[in-house]
Amino acid sequence: MSPRSTYGRYAGGPDPLAPPVDLADALDAIGEEVMAGYSPEQAMREYLQRGSDKQRGLDDLMRQVQEKRAEMLAKHNLNGTLEQIKQLLDEAVLDERKQLARDLDDDARFAEMRMENLPSSPAAAVSELSDYQWRSSDAREKFEQIKDLLGRELLDQRFAGMKQALENATDADRERVGEMLRDLNELLEKRSLGEDTDADFAEFMDKHGEFFPENPSNLDELLDAMAQRAAAAQRMLNSMTPEQREELMQLSQQAFGSPELMDQLSQLDANLQMLRPGEDWGGSEQFEGEQGLGLGDGTGALQDIADLDRLSEQLDQQRSGARLDDIDVDAINRMLGEEAAVDARTLQELERALRESGYLKRGSDGSLRLSPKAMRQLGKALLRDVAKQMSSRTGQRDLRRAGAAGERTGASREWQFGDTEPWDVTRTITNAVQRTVADGGDPRWLRLDIRDVEVTETEARTQAAVALLVDTSYSMIRADRWVPMKRTALALHQLISTRFRGDHLQLIGFGRHAEVMDIEELTALEGMHFKGTNLHHGLLLANRHFRKHPSAQPVLLIVTDGEPTAHLERDGNSFFDYPPHPMTIALTVRELEAAGRLGAQTTFFQLGDDPGLGRFLQDLARRVEGRVVTPDLDDLGSAVVGSYLGSRTRFGDEPDLGWSDWYGGRGFWSGS
Repeated sequence: MSPRSTYGRYAGGPDPLAPPVDLADALDAIGEEVMAGYSPEQAMREYLQRGSDKQRGLDDLMRQVQEKRAEMLAKHNLNGTLEQIKQLLDEAVLDERKQLARDLDDDARFAEMRMENLPSSPAAAVSELSDYQWRSSDAREKFEQIKDLLGRELLDQRFAGMKQALENATDADRERVGEMLRDLNELLEKRSLGEDTDADFAEFMDKHGEFFPENPSNLDELLDAMAQRAAAAQRMLNSMTPEQREELMQLSQQAFGSPELMDQLSQLDANLQMLRPGEDWGGSEQFEGEQGLGLGDGTGALQDIADLDRLSEQLDQQRSGARLDDIDVDAINRMLGEEAAVDARTLQELERALRESGYLKRGSDGSLRLSPKAMRQLGKALLRDVAKQMSSRTGQRDLRRAGAAGERTGASREWQFGDTEPWDVTRTITNAVQRTVADGGDPRWLRLDIRDVEVTETEARTQAAVALLVDTSYSMIRADRWVPMKRTALALHQLISTRFRGDHLQLIGFGRHAEVMDIEELTALEGMHFKGTNLHHGLLLANRHFRKHPSAQPVLLIVTDGEPTAHLERDGNSFFDYPPHPMTIALTVRELEAAGRLGAQTTFFQLGDDPGLGRFLQDLARRVEGRVVTPDLDDLGSAVVGSYLGSRTRFGDEPDLGWSDWYGGRGFWSGS
């Protein structure tokens, strides 16, 4: 016979064929939140909570938990056992009356009167008939079923599955249950006195292990499982109406035809409450459905609801130090299904990967921050977006070609689709050797792989000193221009740091004061909730930057949504006035003209459609032969990057880029 193979679900840990988690999607979302003012820790939590178009988050799982909980309460009620007992009682009484009608003796007439005068309460009626001598065998059997059902339901409340296990049980089976309860209570009383031993537990399990299919390894595990079940049974009683509780308590004395069972169970409940007081013994729920639950099933439902509540707490992640690893994925699989469990496991892997991948780092104060690796990844994504926007306008080439016509920098990088730079042969061969050895191959026999290829990087022949001035005043936040401004700065920083490494970029934020910032500071900058647009101070810092690089071509890029309303005084303090003070305007113009004398190619990027601001910026631009660009917020990054590349084209360094065609204007900007 040919060998046959069977396949099933992989059960040896995480699925080895599962796709890797999408860190790029997570990092993009986290970066957006960080630029909006969140801390990286908050941003990561927000992403994991909210999810994205590609990944369901904790909120979706929480919604499923809440819907499942509401469905259980709306579908069920706790009257199942009482209704079943009432039905059996009615059938027994009816069968007995039929038999009495056929009997002609006087005792039969007295029995008929007794049947007619039974209490309306099923519990009282069952108690009344406990010593009745049944004439109908069918009636007697149904009445015995009531006592058997009560016993099995009461046991099922404390020991899941006992109702089915004891169906058609004999007196000997019931006696073994009673013996188990007596031994269990004795063991728990020993624990309460601190006198129990491992040998006591082992002896108990050897004798009664069949009643505990979960096979606890010690008494504490047994206590935990039983206390959770018993607490759910108590919550079920608490959830009943007073009338239902009274009925059930009276009926309990008839379980198995003897009050001994209820006495043992009451003693067990008392022992469990004393040993596990932290369980929820006092809670209750409001069941409003039509499908009745028996005592055992109702207790199971209350346990499920408790599990859902625990899942809600785990998914909420509000507890200090909470981690997604705290989430019980098995419970999610049991309660919500496999798809929800996969989502939960993926989120756990995402959190773990974000913390371990190097994208987030701990600062000196212990807080999480975006690492330089994360900033580069974000910059790449933003630069790709900018390239896509610009290419969609005029079919431009990819930004990777920036610098291709210049001198070699001495650096190399991994080959990417579309690259035309020459190979770095030394690095390529070295990569192939290292990969071959790592794979266990013979380095004397090399086969190049596309992953081995590195190309040489080039830079522009003429260096540029670039100053990007971004408005950080309160109006930028109020008009939702804060994040687009940061995205623009990050895209330009990525372009210059990776493709024009010979250029010198300085980022300057100007609000009430101006400040030179590195990209990490600007990206994490919180909103300034005070007024003031000190372009004068920003231009002072830009001109200082230009003078530090006298051989470089100055490029001045200014992003703003308002006229200058502040200037820097001689004592270093900021003077603010609105409407703009004439001195503020004069000092700003003077510093702008100083940039013009240094040869700066200047572009203003006007945010908003204020015509007064437009006229003012046009006047400033004319003084230095500059330009005014009025992009939409979504196009701001493309406008700034295009302006920078256009400036380089104008001083003759990038003849084959084609960016000047785009920058030359397509109804997209207005210039002087």
